[in-house]
Amino acid sequence: GLGMLAVLADCRGLVPKHYGKTLDYAQLPQDAEVYEGIQKADTVGLFQIESRAQMSALPRTKPKCFADLSMQVAIIRPGPVTGKFVNPYIERRLGRQPVTYLHPSFEPFLHRTLGVPLFQEQVMKVGMVAANLTGGEAEELRKAMGGKRSDAILTRMRERLIAGMTANGITPDVQVEILRILSTVREFMFPESHAHSFASIAYSSAYTKFHYLAAYTCALLNNQPMGFYSPSTIINDAKRHGLKVLPIDVQHSEWNCTLEPMSEVERTKYTDSFALRIGLRYVKGLRQETGEAIAEAR
Repeated sequence: GLGMLAVLADCRGLVPKHYGKTLDYAQLPQDAEVYEGIQKADTVGLFQIESRAQMSALPRTKPKCFADLSMQVAIIRPGPVTGKFVNPYIERRLGRQPVTYLHPSFEPFLHRTLGVPLFQEQVMKVGMVAANLTGGEAEELRKAMGGKRSDAILTRMRERLIAGMTANGITPDVQVEILRILSTVREFMFPESHAHSFASIAYSSAYTKFHYLAAYTCALLNNQPMGFYSPSTIINDAKRHGLKVLPIDVQHSEWNCTLEPMSEVERTKYTDSFALRIGLRYVKGLRQETGEAIAEAR
């Protein structure tokens, strides 16, 4: 169900064929230059980090490693947004706000995210530590996340939560804030493993675009529609990064977009060794069967 997986799969074929290099997404090195591009919100056409909300946050959070990227993927979600966790997290990353915890017992499982719960498991742990919820009760809380029965589950557990927090000596004002945090289960939050998986795909897309711009743009255009941006925006962004883009040509274009080698002189003018030829698929109203017949007839 993720179009980006098709893009990356296509790149695994394009890169060895044209660049002579193996692209193993399980073994990609952590590239500081790739993260620099992400920090600048230079993310058009990338998985999960190309939205306006992400672009607004990236220059402030400045992900420097995979763990940072996992948190970044997780934070722009309905749960953290409605729970008002986004601004405190960003302010703490920038050093403008001290890292604090509603209760000292929360520090062991919230220190990585600067005292702010970003993942489902952390919300569950808040309930377990603050109110002595059992694993089964915490799982019931997790099931309420984004579910139609979330309000009913929270109402049923409210007395249990208050009793548990009172028994642990948590003051009424802190209880109110903890209940507010737990109420974010009404909205969607990522499990941490899901955030890591999506961050892996996001980094793979960023790495491929940075190192193999022509192949990545070609695969991205061949798998449209997907993402936030139109093909014209993707093409203009690629040109801005120094890619040579060749127009549709009945004598050269295949149905899909393809890569064409450039002369040594041309390579000095562009950032990639290959030019991108726009495919016949982008001729408005042209059926694939007809386009493929045109390409085969040459």
